[in-house]
Amino acid sequence: MHAVYPGTFDPFTAGHADVVDRVRRLFDRVTVLVAVNGEKQLAATLQQRSEALRRLLPEDWNNVTVTAWAGLTAAFCHEHQAGVIVRGIRNHDDLRHESELAAMNEHLGIPTLLVPARPELATVSSTADRSRR
Repeated sequence: MHAVYPGTFDPFTAGHADVVDRVRRLFDRVTVLVAVNGEKQLAATLQQRSEALRRLLPEDWNNVTVTAWAGLTAAFCHEHQAGVIVRGIRNHDDLRHESELAAMNEHLGIPTLLVPARPELATVSSTADRSRR
């Protein structure tokens, strides 16, 4: 099965890498979908984030690809025959937000797998990482 892991990844954190590493072992293919989010102030362009992420992934992760996408994740899934969306959750607030997105995507025909953060990575945040730079 093909899984899609969407996010802005600005920047791609150790928490994101952990989610990709865990789900690449569960699915035949994983697409890390570098997305646009109009609600976020991003430090890098879609292209810059995609290229940076490609350089960060280990070469032996043969079933993982990186793709930039500006539309709905569910539309990408339908267009590319992906059967599930993967989302990481760090805390209760993430769970509430991701559950709402999962319900919407389920309505659009794509289920969501919520992957809890490992305890040592639960406080890792792209926003916090970006603000330290």
